[in-house]
Amino acid sequence: MTPAYEQQALALRERYKQLKEENPKSRIRNLAALIGVSEMELVAANCGEIQATLLKEPAQDIFKDLGSLGRVMALTRNEWCVHERHGKYEEIRAGKTMGIVLGPDIDLRMFFGNWKHTYAVNDGGRLSIQFFDTAGNAIHKVYMTDESDLAAYRGLLEKYAHPGPSWPQTSPTPAKEDLSSSQPTPALRTDWLAMKDTHDFFGLLNKHKLSRLSALRAAGPDLAQEVSNDLAEQVLQDVAERDIAFMCFVGNDGMIQIHSGPVKKLMRMGPWFNVLEPHFNLHLDTTAIASTWIVNKPSKDGWVTSLECFAQNGDMIVQFFGARKPGIPELASWRELLVGYCPLPLAA
Repeated sequence: MTPAYEQQALALRERYKQLKEENPKSRIRNLAALIGVSEMELVAANCGEIQATLLKEPAQDIFKDLGSLGRVMALTRNEWCVHERHGKYEEIRAGKTMGIVLGPDIDLRMFFGNWKHTYAVNDGGRLSIQFFDTAGNAIHKVYMTDESDLAAYRGLLEKYAHPGPSWPQTSPTPAKEDLSSSQPTPALRTDWLAMKDTHDFFGLLNKHKLSRLSALRAAGPDLAQEVSNDLAEQVLQDVAERDIAFMCFVGNDGMIQIHSGPVKKLMRMGPWFNVLEPHFNLHLDTTAIASTWIVNKPSKDGWVTSLECFAQNGDMIVQFFGARKPGIPELASWRELLVGYCPLPLAA
């Protein structure tokens, strides 16, 4: 680093230390917000016990090698929900703009357009690979566990370590297109009913230039109906009690992470409702849920039903489906559960 950047890093370390002493339970993400910098800048400055190594771009190359690490913990979050899943990175495909991981445990969808910096992080002995966007927001983190291959981790660092220390440059994330004034037309419902695959929904939104929430509000209650915001917690309690295998999607602008399977151990801690399985943890701030919808989409395998929770700004917080694969109908137990929550009938 140049002397100016080293001075900047030193100032961040001192400010971080002061705030950490005042807020010992606060995470690095929260402390970054208090300081007014990105999480990545605190990582780059080696704040607290962090020792960080900048890795070479592009992130796709590093991602393709994550399978060598063995069993790890994958973490994806947004402002209101954290999704942690243990397993191996398998069937990794990482193209220029999109990627996918299709292992039985770690199931990811990557959108690489805004990925920028990658760091190997040693935080007091806890090792990870952390991916950040152009603004320095964390997109995805890969944590080593007792079951991980430490030699492979060291090999990955040797292979991708940036040749010289440098201070990462940040730039604002591109503004999202404002679709708030777009008006739905009757063709929305026609196109919705013509869907053959739930993935067609993204194309439907693009075709009609609608936000997801605008489409839900306009579709009609047999296709999408707003329900109580308490249902996110309720659905987790009900799938645990009834032993229903379900899918939990949590994402941000660069990543969607998916859990599939049953859960049993649930716990409320303050505003956070938590799933605490050995292989899957979910931390959901239920106080941040501004609207909740039961959504009903046709597919060639029959109707597919989901529960979707949104923040005040319209961003998706979390999405739940019954566990299923393409070509297999939705679980009857899941469909029955969601239909039971609906004040009005769903199309069937």
